[in-house]
Amino acid sequence: MDKNDIANIRRQFKVDNDLLKIHEIFNVYIMKESSDIYHHQSTPFEMLETDQQELFIDNFKKVLSGQMDEKLFELKFQHDVEEGSQLILHQGLLSNDTEEWKEHMLKLVEKMLKDKQYEMDIVVTFIRGEYMMPMKNRSSEAEVSERDTVYSHPFILCSMNKTQDPKKELLFDYVEKEFKYNIVVDPIINLKAPISGFLFPSITYNAQDVNHVLYASGKKNEPDYHFMEEVLNAEEIMTAAQDKLVFEEIVKNVAGDQNINTSTLSNVYEEIHRVAEDNEEEDTPKLDYKDVENVLKSSGIEDVSTEKVESAFKTVIDDEHYEFKANNIVPRYNSKSIKIETKIANISISPQDLKYVRQVHFNGKRFLMMEVEENTVIEGFEMIPEALFQKAPEDGEGE
Repeated sequence: MDKNDIANIRRQFKVDNDLLKIHEIFNVYIMKESSDIYHHQSTPFEMLETDQQELFIDNFKKVLSGQMDEKLFELKFQHDVEEGSQLILHQGLLSNDTEEWKEHMLKLVEKMLKDKQYEMDIVVTFIRGEYMMPMKNRSSEAEVSERDTVYSHPFILCSMNKTQDPKKELLFDYVEKEFKYNIVVDPIINLKAPISGFLFPSITYNAQDVNHVLYASGKKNEPDYHFMEEVLNAEEIMTAAQDKLVFEEIVKNVAGDQNINTSTLSNVYEEIHRVAEDNEEEDTPKLDYKDVENVLKSSGIEDVSTEKVESAFKTVIDDEHYEFKANNIVPRYNSKSIKIETKIANISISPQDLKYVRQVHFNGKRFLMMEVEENTVIEGFEMIPEALFQKAPEDGEGE
């Protein structure tokens, strides 16, 4: 799945959308003390009040929100797993009987509770339904409406939400004309911030893929590996942050003692961005060790060889055939995605502007220098350019 596939699905989640049909909603309440199921309840979704439907719809959209490999992860199911979740979900997807569907979902809940202790009461919500996508774009001259021919996509979506204690509030009773302390003991289900969830099956170019599931993490770059491996029985993945960290270590390994300055780093990002654009027809442009070798050579890093790059892959990730997702290892190119943090100021710049930034030495002190095309204005005051200074020689030079 890519961001367009996910966006197409998210757009369907709205009340009274005739292209989306949610058949049933199944809520399971889990107690934190015992990790037991306290209560579960299945209801036809259309029987809920409109306000309730809107609350859940917003919750489901939040499950499907975020960047790929940061909060959303397309996972491949493991093979040869006894009572594997792929089979459970597929059976649930094909089931026409409510009780049978609930039994399948409760099997997944049992996996969630095995060897897991939650810090608060949890509500797990499952829905099953289908959404329709037009087979082709509507033509102004066509006699047949785009709604007449559509793809039907049955799906199961899960959302996990924590509970929280109700707020203690002071109320004013208009009738009795007195102040009252609001005593509420029922826990509140926080539907605004799901802690986990998934969508089955995965969808790519309007085609269902039952070999993959879209997993949603509650926090950026913090997936629940227990949930992915033990509940969904999916294969191990790398987050975008981990991908970027591994790439940085490989670059350092290949460069050795060479100084990677801002100009060189800017060149690396520019080369990766170019590779991604040259391969934009791919679902996810990737770089193997040969691509990394070409990027480093083109960026000005000296003494780069195939042997060095292969050795770095083997040393850092123990897999010389590993492929990096281009979008994971370069900051978002057309936004101020690079953060430069110092004690006196934080600066945000775009990758293509990184080459205009330098760290220099002057009179025994470090300075951050930025090349600008115009005079800087601070709080309405235009800064007058001061005396030019040059970068100090490297240690050992000029002696």
